[in-house]
Amino acid sequence: MQNLCMLGGPATLLQTLVSAFLAILFLQSGIDKIVDRRGNLEWLKGHFAKSPLAGVVPAMVTAITVLEIAAGALSAVGCILIIFARDSTVAFYGGVISAIAIIALFFGQRMTRDYAGAAVLVPYFLLALAAIYLLAQH
Repeated sequence: MQNLCMLGGPATLLQTLVSAFLAILFLQSGIDKIVDRRGNLEWLKGHFAKSPLAGVVPAMVTAITVLEIAAGALSAVGCILIIFARDSTVAFYGGVISAIAIIALFFGQRMTRDYAGAAVLVPYFLLALAAIYLLAQH
């Protein structure tokens, strides 16, 4: 336990781990949308074809890509700041943007009536809410 105390205690460890998780989750997803934009657009156009959002898929992909990259970048930088400066402020904003991104994804899944896909997002949303709570603790 001595080493854990030297690292800032259990709260700092939890903040570091949740920030790292959100950074990996959203940077990978956002970068994939940039690298394979055409493939993502084609798949999503088919996915949204019978929904009221069919005409705005390119704009939605751009918006969710920006949200995901912002959430991942803020979480990554925040993770580093937690480790080296014991400051969770940037990571907190990463958690908030993460929750907003998941809500946007959840909305899209519900609009396409992909209830199984929407259900998969619930644990991620709960993690983002827990992250917000943990990262608000200074």
